[in-house]
Amino acid sequence: MFWSNIALCLVIFNPSSNGVVAFQPRLGYNNNAVRRSVQVRSTAATTGGTETEAAATSFNLKEYMADRLPAIERALDESVLSTMPQTSTICESMKYSLMAGGKRIRPILCIAACEMLGGSMAEAMPTAVALEMIHTMSLIHDDLPAMDNDDLRRGKPTNHVLYGEDIAILAGDALLSTAFEHVARETPKDIVSADTVVELIVRLGKCVGPVGLAGGQVRDLQCEGQANVSLEDLRWIHTHKTAALLQAAVACGALIGGATPSQIQACETFALDIGLAFQVADDILDVTATSEELGKTAGKDLSTDKTTYPKLLGLDQSRLEAQRLVDEAKAALQPFGPRAAPLLAIADYIIQSKN
Repeated sequence: MFWSNIALCLVIFNPSSNGVVAFQPRLGYNNNAVRRSVQVRSTAATTGGTETEAAATSFNLKEYMADRLPAIERALDESVLSTMPQTSTICESMKYSLMAGGKRIRPILCIAACEMLGGSMAEAMPTAVALEMIHTMSLIHDDLPAMDNDDLRRGKPTNHVLYGEDIAILAGDALLSTAFEHVARETPKDIVSADTVVELIVRLGKCVGPVGLAGGQVRDLQCEGQANVSLEDLRWIHTHKTAALLQAAVACGALIGGATPSQIQACETFALDIGLAFQVADDILDVTATSEELGKTAGKDLSTDKTTYPKLLGLDQSRLEAQRLVDEAKAALQPFGPRAAPLLAIADYIIQSKN
């Protein structure tokens, strides 16, 4: 029943045409003006690799994130509101996990990619919020007894510990459904075209489906305790379980900013590499960090006999693999020049973070 909301987000009934059409532009909407804007943005975003490296070296990611995080937190807080007594429990559960903290990497990636192409934070914010809703849904479900069975997340009790498994499952489902609704409802339609909104929803749907987060999670569960899991198997799991949502974040941000197909492909290459690097780093931290440092139970991968990069490669080779992936990710963004500095800094941050 939750997917019915997604269908409603994708189409609008048009009585005069005896059918359905995808997001009709409002009266006075000028698609040609949008195309011209896209061309200007795309042209302005391409410079040489030397400038890119210099900008990344001098870029202050801490200031960049501090400048944008308050707006992200406000948007997240306003995105889930109970409008009637009957929905107070489900909304409270949704909001508990959505506002439980975290680095907000996915919203930041989306906004940074949009800005890299000449767009604005306001244009990208609805999609940034939706990405965090989807990510939060995955954490709620991942912590359930039927999955990873964890009672700690971001240093706080997990959702099902406070609200019960039944409410936690439904809160995750509701966040997923609301994510699509939020993009459809809140994206500024006087700036972002109807076709772009539809493509955003398609990309978000794909990244969480059978060839995305859900499929990766299923394969991860199937490989627990198996002795013959290969590095290729592990890469498939984390390409879909972890990197797919990061790819959607960067690609959707670039799309909103007016990227060309080749620019979106470069962004996806970048995001795939940092997604895999993120997972390698996370696997390393599960072995080397404490529960207090992580904000979740340390050593969980070992206790559930998960296949991880340290298990297959060892710690030293895993660290080298994470750095190789980050270097490859940075190379993909060289054509964007200094505008890529925030994304390049995030790539470094991902493998240097301690939680």
